[in-house]
Amino acid sequence: MKKYISILLILVVNYSIHSQTISDALLYANDNLSGTARFRSMSGAFGALGGDFSSINVNPAGSAVFLNNQASFTLTNFNIRNKSNYFGTEVATENNAFDINQAGGILVFDNQNNSSDWKKIVFAVNYENTSNLDNALDTFGTNPTNSIANYFLSYANPGLYNTTIPISTLTDPNTHYEDLDIRNQQAYLGLLGYVIKADPNNSSNNTYVSNVPGGHYYQENFTDSRGLNGKVSINFATQYKDRFYFGLNLNSHFTDYTKTTTFYEENDNSTNTGLKNLYFENYQNTYGNGFSFQFGAIAKVTAKLRTGLSYESPTWYRLTDEKQQLLQSTGYNYGNPVNPNSSSQIVDSNYLLIYPEYKLQTPSKWTGSLAYVFGKQGLISLDYSMKNYSKTRFAPNDSFFRPLNANIDSQLNTASEFRIGGEFRVKQWSLRGGYRYEESPYKDKKVVGDLAGFSTGFGYNFGTTRLDMAYAYSQRKSQQSFFSQGFTDGPEVTTKNNTISLTLVFEL
Repeated sequence: MKKYISILLILVVNYSIHSQTISDALLYANDNLSGTARFRSMSGAFGALGGDFSSINVNPAGSAVFLNNQASFTLTNFNIRNKSNYFGTEVATENNAFDINQAGGILVFDNQNNSSDWKKIVFAVNYENTSNLDNALDTFGTNPTNSIANYFLSYANPGLYNTTIPISTLTDPNTHYEDLDIRNQQAYLGLLGYVIKADPNNSSNNTYVSNVPGGHYYQENFTDSRGLNGKVSINFATQYKDRFYFGLNLNSHFTDYTKTTTFYEENDNSTNTGLKNLYFENYQNTYGNGFSFQFGAIAKVTAKLRTGLSYESPTWYRLTDEKQQLLQSTGYNYGNPVNPNSSSQIVDSNYLLIYPEYKLQTPSKWTGSLAYVFGKQGLISLDYSMKNYSKTRFAPNDSFFRPLNANIDSQLNTASEFRIGGEFRVKQWSLRGGYRYEESPYKDKKVVGDLAGFSTGFGYNFGTTRLDMAYAYSQRKSQQSFFSQGFTDGPEVTTKNNTISLTLVFEL
């Protein structure tokens, strides 16, 4: 006997219970090397230099270094390679994406009053894809001890929540998935899908046990991500005398991120009892917008030595989530004690829920910079940044977000980033290179490790047009979890990013 239950609903949910994690917050709090090819080829070390469209994202005063009106467009190929290791089984996954990730224009207004110390006013608009979120990660292997049943049990039993979920509520025919909060929804799916069941020895206390027999568990997990974080900056800057530059950015942020995970488990127990295998799919789309501001200054200490200091405010996001879950399971003794060996059932529950808007505040950032310019022959530049990731906050600070914010406090740390870049010029040619090192935002670097990367590139100046090309590479290791609680096993992942960028700059 087989029974199929398939339901599709699109619902607006009126409660503020979400399913965010620390890793979700870091999608918006983390820095990424993005922008023009010249900027990328020098690993983003532009805080004391300016004169590049992407430099204003490090220090808004950088636009005041421009001498004339310009426009810039950048095309980038994003390549990300993941190698996962799950209980000794290694799997490689690769994803490619193309995007016009930068476009901007700048207007320079020279002061015609030669007796004034204020030399110019600059206005710029610049768009950048600050994070390309296209990614894929494939994992499979045999887990010798843990089943996904522990994920559903962690929601159903009171351990993490100090409250019980009445079995009668979940099994009541009048109970509807869309009326439950996240905790009850997961318990509901697990019970309906026969992954967990009421404890036959303690049913009066509303406790649950696994319906998965002991053994080894072959597991597959595939994650597919699509989307971007973008930013449009409106920049104002000015030059005072021949030594000082000041700037301000007003930034409008937007995001559209879709993540789909599919998990499959099969156990090797041959007793023909309980659950045999299951397929669990989670879909989440997050979209919204935000605002931030930046201000900074650059000073010429000498004719060749420059220094810069800039501040980037928190970004205040307003976000909305859409979520959809699908669970299918097959097994034995699904309500047919007369003939348990031939009894099976597939449960398919599929709901699209739209959650109320919530807020996310990312941490602020300070950057100090030094640069030495060798006349027309070249330059070398260094940036050092600090960001306290533990200041990341979700709001409202209610019964759900309060524990999550507490976990952010306890698990995240202040992290620094170091960037160095250089440029050497030979007639119309420019040869460039750079290196960057970024500390992990986690106190435990096994969760997410430090990032190291290098870059190189070249440019050719045609006179009123410049063509730049860059290659950038970075690598980071992480320990990922399939699920946020209960069943937190997951692979060790080595992620390698390769980008090739091409920028065309026009003088207007």
